[in-house]
Amino acid sequence: MCHDPDSRPPAPPVVADLDSTGPLELTAEDGNVLAAYEAIPFGEPRARVVLLPDVRGLHPYYRALAERFAEAGLQAVAIDYFGRTAGSAERAEDFPYREHVDQTTPEGIRDDVAAAVARLREQGASAVFTVGFCFGGRHSWLAAADQDGLAGAVGFYGRPAEPAERAGELKAPILALQAGADPNISAEDNAAFEQALESAGVEHELVSYEGAPHSFFDRKQEEFAAASDDAWSRVLTFLESHS
Repeated sequence: MCHDPDSRPPAPPVVADLDSTGPLELTAEDGNVLAAYEAIPFGEPRARVVLLPDVRGLHPYYRALAERFAEAGLQAVAIDYFGRTAGSAERAEDFPYREHVDQTTPEGIRDDVAAAVARLREQGASAVFTVGFCFGGRHSWLAAADQDGLAGAVGFYGRPAEPAERAGELKAPILALQAGADPNISAEDNAAFEQALESAGVEHELVSYEGAPHSFFDRKQEEFAAASDDAWSRVLTFLESHS
């Protein structure tokens, strides 16, 4: 698990009021119906983002995160991964997500992300980004290869090996925000990812927060509030500069 069950995202620099929030269902190209959650700010959004959760899928953390993005002036759609194996109904805290993670496929996640991208483009988006966390961080970077016309891909503490292997296929700028004390992602892993991006000519920025644990982007992690604040700043700057 990436976050504790009661973890919630830190607040962004608030620049907008919420216009609307709520659940929705999306239909992927293969007919899969997936749960999603959308948050829209008042006025024209500064940009639009697809949020890719960690292994828990559409956990309350990611519904709250969609609202935090909307408070920063961005339209956000957070998606679930488990429509094919668990349906689209809301789930209890004890949902056995691990057995469903094991049944996901790259093709299924690609199609589900595409459904969320299409939702945002139908509403007039000229620039759509992906922002993912852990499992979703890796798939956010991979979306830069798999989704046509993506404006950029942001990943928090994602495993970089597969995106590094596919660096030559990445068609959008990359922002990687890594945890310096992550026990499963080493400094060497991050360096290899950065070198692969450099060699492939992919515009990128990789930041590793010294001493920060995996899933530091959490308002409960008060000792890493500075890292969270910096991460918010970098994400918003990245979205603004590539919109």
